This record gives sequence, C-alpha cells and structure tokens, in this order.
Amino acid sequence: MTSFHNLVHGEWIAGTSELPNINPSDTSDVIGLYAQADASQTEAAIAAARTAFPAWSRSTPQQRFDLLDAVGSEILARKDEIGRLLSREEGKTLPEGIGETVRAAMIFKFFAGEALRCGGEVVPSVRPGVGVEVFRQPLGVVGLIAPWNFPIAIPAWKIAPALAFGNCVVFKPAELVPGCGWTLADILHRCGVPKGVFNLVMGSGQVVGSGLVNSPQVDAISFTGSVATGRRIIAACAGRGAKVQAEMGGKNPLVVLDDADLGIAVNAAVQSAYFSTGQRCTASSRIIVTEKIHDRFVTAVIDKLSGLKIDHALKAGTDIGPVVDQHQLAGNLKYIGIARAEGGTVAFGGEPLQREKQGFYQMPALITETTPAMRINREEVFGPIASVVCAKDYDEALFIANDTEFGLASGICTTSLKHATHFKQHAEAGMVMVNLPTAGVDYHVPFGGRKGSSYGSREQGTYAREFYTTVKTAYTAAG
Repeated sequence: MTSFHNLVHGEWIAGTSELPNINPSDTSDVIGLYAQADASQTEAAIAAARTAFPAWSRSTPQQRFDLLDAVGSEILARKDEIGRLLSREEGKTLPEGIGETVRAAMIFKFFAGEALRCGGEVVPSVRPGVGVEVFRQPLGVVGLIAPWNFPIAIPAWKIAPALAFGNCVVFKPAELVPGCGWTLADILHRCGVPKGVFNLVMGSGQVVGSGLVNSPQVDAISFTGSVATGRRIIAACAGRGAKVQAEMGGKNPLVVLDDADLGIAVNAAVQSAYFSTGQRCTASSRIIVTEKIHDRFVTAVIDKLSGLKIDHALKAGTDIGPVVDQHQLAGNLKYIGIARAEGGTVAFGGEPLQREKQGFYQMPALITETTPAMRINREEVFGPIASVVCAKDYDEALFIANDTEFGLASGICTTSLKHATHFKQHAEAGMVMVNLPTAGVDYHVPFGGRKGSSYGSREQGTYAREFYTTVKTAYTAAG
C-alpha cells in the first residue's frame, strides 16, 4: 500500500498517522494511505509559508505566470489519469471526473494570465502638486480549506489565484478525497514552486483546519464546506481580524413555468438535481412547478430517472455513481424518511442499491406533494434527492424560490422573455440560470451566493482579486 506524505517547505514529510482513501464505488479498493498532520506539522507549514512570503511577494508576474501555466499544462496532459483518480476516490462518473480535471487545468491557465494583468491606477489628487497611485498587493499567508465534492476544481480555484497574486499557501484538502489534493501538490512541486510558497497539510478539520483558522500567522482563510463549520470559521477569523471567505451551501430552486419547453425543463431538473450524485452545492434540490405543467413534468422526470444507470463510477455507461460514504448515504435516507413523515410522497426511488462491488449506491429520489415549510425544502441534503412544490403561478413560484435562508443558485425554465428577465433581476441568489441546469458554471466569471450561502468576496474570474489582494493608496509630492 502506497503512502502519501505532506509537503512542508519543499519536503515530503510523513504525518503522525495515516488514513486510508477508500473508493465509494468499491469499498475493498483502497487507493492509498494519506498522511495525517498534527498541530506541530501544521504550525511548521505555516512558518514555512511565512518565511517564503517576502521573496514570493516580490516575484515577477512572469515567474508566477510560468509556474501556473506549467501546472495547467501538466494537468491537461494527465487529464485521463487524474480524472480516473478523481472518480475513484469521490464517486463521480469517469466523464465527470475528466471534465472536472480539465476545468482545474483551465483555472490554472486563466490565473496565469491574471498574474500578468494585476494593474493599478494613477489618478490626479484634489491637491495641486500631489500624485496618487492605487495598486494591489498580496495578503501574506493564506489558509485554503477545500471540500470533498470537487476534489480538484475547488482546490484549483483557491490555489491558483492565491499564488497568482503573490501569496503563500497552506492547503488542507478534505479527508475523504486527499488523492487529487496530493496530486496537485506533486505537480506544483515538480513544476518548481519555491520552498514554502505552497504547502500541503492533510489531516482533520479539528487539528489542521483549526490550526489554520486560529493561527495569528495566517492572514486569510478561504473555506468551502458546511454551514455550521463555515459560521465557526467566520466568527474565529473576525475575532482576530483575519480576512475570510466562505462558501457554505444552498437549497437551490428550479422554477418550471407552464410555458416551459418540457424537454428542456426535464433535462435541466435531472442534470441539476441528480448528476454528480446530487453532491453539488449548486444542485437544484427544490423544483417549483406551476399547476398546468406539474403532472406532465413529474411523469416525464420519473420516466427520465427510470432510464438512468446507477453503478460503479468507472464503468462505461454509468450515469450516476455512488454517494461519497456511508455517513452521507445514511443522511440521505434519513431525510427521505422525514419527508414521508411530514406528508411527502416518494414518487420515485430513494432506496439503497446493491451492485457487483460493495459501495454506497442509492436510487435517485423524487419526492412530490411537498410544501415549502417541510424540512426537505428547508435544509440542504446534499444527495440525489429532489422535492417538487406546486405553485399556482409565476409570482407564487418566485416567492417560494426566495423563501430560504440560502441564496447560491436559482433557475427558471420558461419561454417567456418577460418572466425570464424579471426572474434574473428578482431571484435572491448569486447566480441565476435560464433554461439551463443550476449546476454547471464557467471558470472565468464570479462564483458565489447571497444570504446564508456565502460570506465575503466572490471566487473565480477577475473577482478573485478582491479576496487575495489588499488595496494600497500611495501619495507623492511633485518635485
């Protein structure tokens, strides 16, 4: 069994223990043993980043471009290999795993270009004989805490901008999916990232995560994960004055109006709610359907779900792979039981499945006869489960869509320009999709939400500069 170590100050270092990385499609398949850091190793990684910061912050844009571009090129060249690893450790189908890997490569290449575009302003002062410059500088040491559901894309969209703008990084991947994080670290290391500029510290949230969040030597934290953990991190960072960015989930609505193209609406709903096993923070877990199309829509979704193949993530023809682990599967089944108890009807699926290999398989579930007040419509489940709410018209559908503590993504299926335009303006979400799945975003534009979904500035695209830099204003007297 291969052991994979942490990367601290340019050296591969064993942890105090190891954790097996288990394939959710086949629990007998152990991908490797991954180092678990203790508090002292976390502190060493932070110290290495702090030591490396002065030199890296003064590196040229060309140096940073060259590094990130090389990383992106290697990921692209190895997309099939890395995509297979991703599918093996997380449970996405192989096409999804390869697609996410390509996305990570393009993120690195995009931010390679951003390293060359970090300009500033020269503006006239209101006082004679004074010049004013406004420019951006790196923050310092940034702690990056990534989730398990996108094991290479989310680390990429945190690591790439952090390095592009001259910061040093301590990166903690999710315990369930360390393989892709380790592979990214290995690629950065072999592409020549200077010692201490990038550090990989694998381990638990209680040890490594807390060490990063509470260290006075860490200037900023970027976190993606659960609401409860995100709120604790926000409070801890606020308490010591550290910059913080948190993406924490959603209960995303997809509105289907009477005038919608049925085929487009069904495809958007199924893609949004069930693909990647529904384990996406942008998944549409609430489908709000107006009265005249409701029954036809439900029948068509059930027909579509009946034809999907749920199996091993690496098998050809698999549409949906397994849930990530037993804990997640148990939570999914619990919420289906709660929905039944509160009056919902399980119109399709929901049961655990047995396949050739022992894994965490579940039939996608569609729950009808639900009301907005039910827990299935209030709380994030994070599995292949969608509920349907019937609305009398567009106005009621919009109200229900916005009636949530979350605000990440929101979608509508309609042929009405009037309703589409109104929805884009009035949906209380950071991202809005019209006649498209809510899950699926571009890497060169901002990602993030409102209300309980997000805290701090946006991720991705040119907007990432807001978080990973600080603004300085300089005044110079003429002569």
